[in-house]
Amino acid sequence: MENKRSTKNIKELILIFVLLIILGIVIGIFNLGQVNQKIAELTVEETKIEEKKVLDSETIVAAYSPKKEVASQEVVSRYAKSRERETYKKLEEIQISKDMDLTIRCNISREEFMILMAGVRADTSGFFEENAGLIYDVCEKYQINEIFFCGLISAESGWNIAGNHRRTHNYISLMNGSGLIQFASVQEGLEKAASTLHKNYLSEGGRFYHGKTLEAVRTRFCPVNPNWTNLVFGRMKQIVK
Repeated sequence: MENKRSTKNIKELILIFVLLIILGIVIGIFNLGQVNQKIAELTVEETKIEEKKVLDSETIVAAYSPKKEVASQEVVSRYAKSRERETYKKLEEIQISKDMDLTIRCNISREEFMILMAGVRADTSGFFEENAGLIYDVCEKYQINEIFFCGLISAESGWNIAGNHRRTHNYISLMNGSGLIQFASVQEGLEKAASTLHKNYLSEGGRFYHGKTLEAVRTRFCPVNPNWTNLVFGRMKQIVK
């Protein structure tokens, strides 16, 4: 009888032990699931943080990139202008002569030409200083030396621009049967003067072409005045001293 009880107690103990083991395994699995879930949550959170850092970085880059690009363009622009400026002569390097080719430009910049004309003391009316940019443009368009063009205007209209030339906007005495030809504006008058010189007097095959020097132009432009060449060249020297 006693042995049967002992055997029963042992079986009960074994059963309890087995149940405890099973319970421990279940609890372990449950806890492991929680741990894995926590790890997964942390991983997701860390991923979000990393993604935010990336987005923040991209935002910063996007915010500053345009400024860098603009600065870069400004530097390139300044460099290009400085390189372009190196191809021009300095004002003191301008040379003129009676025998010069009147179709060869001075090779100075528009800005330098405007500075040059602003310093001409003989320009008592201020006409040449005021219209220096326009004069430069038409000379560039029709390939006429700027100093010659201004000297011719001064010789024909005077430094103060005589009243009849001012009213007609006819600055190099272009004539028809009725006298000075009338133009509508300063721009039209200067444009017509330059285009006429280029087409008729300074281009081979032109109606009055006789050469590209002052004396050659005089023989057809003003044949009755033998002093015309000296007059125009004298005005040119007042510009380039």
